[in-house]
Parts: sequence; C-alpha cells; structure tokens
Amino acid sequence: MFPSRRKAAQLPWEDGRSRLIPSGLPRKCSVFHLFVACLLLGFLSLLWLQLSCSGDVARAARGQAQEAPGPSRACPPEPPREHWEAEWRGPHRLAVLVPFRERFEELLVFVPHMHRFLSRKKIPHHIYVLNQVDHFRFNRAALINVGFLESGNSTDYIAMHDVDLLPLNEELDYGFPEAGPFHVASPELHPLYHYKTYVGGILLLSKQHYQLCNGMSNRFWGWGREDDEFYRRIKGAGLQLFRPSGITTGYKTFRHLHDPAWRKRDQKRIAAQKQEQFKVDREGGLSTVKYRVDSRTALSVGGAPCTVLNILLDCDQAATPWCTFS
Repeated sequence: MFPSRRKAAQLPWEDGRSRLIPSGLPRKCSVFHLFVACLLLGFLSLLWLQLSCSGDVARAARGQAQEAPGPSRACPPEPPREHWEAEWRGPHRLAVLVPFRERFEELLVFVPHMHRFLSRKKIPHHIYVLNQVDHFRFNRAALINVGFLESGNSTDYIAMHDVDLLPLNEELDYGFPEAGPFHVASPELHPLYHYKTYVGGILLLSKQHYQLCNGMSNRFWGWGREDDEFYRRIKGAGLQLFRPSGITTGYKTFRHLHDPAWRKRDQKRIAAQKQEQFKVDREGGLSTVKYRVDSRTALSVGGAPCTVLNILLDCDQAATPWCTFS
C-alpha cells in the first residue's frame, strides 16, 4: 500500500527509456517526484477508506432496509456531534426521554436507530437516557419528570419513549405537537396494547402542555399504570389527544425488542399499591419529584450522540411504601 515500497517499474517516467541507476530508480527521477507520488497515493488511499466505510450510511440514507452480506467495515470512530446538525436549524427542538435500567442490549439498538430515523426526517433532537441507579423499584414516570427538568431550555417538546419500541414507518410524525399531545404508538399501531385510553410507548408533548399536566405521578413504583393515570391528567388539563392517521402498516409499524422470557417485568403489587394504582394523584408530579443526578455523560453509541443521566430517585416510604420490596 505504501508507495515507497513499490518497484520503479510501476512508476514510469517520461520516455520510459532512461537507464536505471543501481538504486533501482530512473536517472531523471528526483526526491521531489517521489514525494509527490507518495502524497497522491496517500490521498487516494484515504479517499478509498472513507468511501468504503461510509457505504452503510449511504444505504441507510437511500432507505434500504437490508445490508449487504459479509462483515461490517471498521471505520474510524466519529467524535460525538452536537445536539443537532447545523442544517437542521428550525423553530423547535425535541428531547427524546428514555427511562432506562439495565437494558443495555436494547439501548445499543435504540440510540443509533432513533438518531438515524429522526435525522432522515430532519428533526433537531437529542436523546437523553434516564438511567435509574438507586436501589428503589423502577419508576418510569418519575424518570420522565427528571428528564423534562434536566433537558433544559434548549428543547421545547419531548418524546416520552420506551427503549424497546422502534418506529419503522417513515410516515410517522415526530414533529412539534402544537395542537395537543400526539400519541405516536397509538392502540391501532402498537404491537401489544390496543385499548382506547392507552397513551404509552411513544408520546409527544410540548413542554408547555407537560407543565400544564404537572407532569406524571411519582407514585408508580414497578411496572405499569403510570400511563393510564397520565391519560386522566391530559383530559383533566383540557387537552385534546391526537394520533396518527393514514398509516397502513398496522401492527408492523413498530419493532418491539422486549423478550418477556428473557427479561421479566416487575409487576408485583405491595401493600396498598393495588388500590392506589387506580387513583388520580392530584398533588404530586413534576413539581414534587425528588432526585439527584449522580453523573451526566455525553456518549456516542454506534456513531449516534446521546446523554446518559445517572439518576438517584428519592422515595417517601411513608407515602409510597411499595417503592421497595421489603
């Protein structure tokens, strides 16, 4: 590959009749000529490497779902990018809030997929992985409240997004939900949940509307029911819920990564939790969430930028003794 190792016969000069000196170089060849040849071959090598390792990106940009067979090409790692590309500048910024705990194999798929999906739609965005690192039971709603607060003023709407749900249909709308909350993973499209009041999976809200609802209740420790309570908050705030129309892919609109046989959900109901889970929390929410951010780390996952927040939630065990198993 290195030009200095190539034989002189591979670099013809001028009339091709010049006699070789003992060093193996044409008489009319100079150090300057060799230097120029090295630069030219080095540039061509770098160009070939760039084109070959960017082939997957080019295929994704053309919307091809299948990759060419064979091992993937190793490209030099890209430095993490800013929250959004310069050419995507627009009036709105999306914060993708991903409640998370120990589901790394799903995260490795989710972050690159979502970044590419939103990039193709030219939606300015940033992905926030809300990693719960305390010893309490998982609290999806409280993590979303924390993500809302920690995403700051650089974003003006949020996507409450499950890490195991990937959009596949390019016609799905992730734009600013000006008229009201927009439920992307509607019951007609979600592969598992089909009841009319379901608002989980993927829900877009402007930050103004989320504040109007006082966020989500912090009382839901363990899996489930926080979305049903939030539906009642949306209605109580006088907001109209919108859902996709004209999507013809049905239950194949999303890819669901979760394997229940491999990862069990925490569905236990402890103490009075069974009765309390059906009540509307009229006092708690965004204004009462208690937490501490242990660390904030910018990462690049498969070339896609994200921010991981390690979050320590606080639990009032007198009010919600079911935040622990003891």
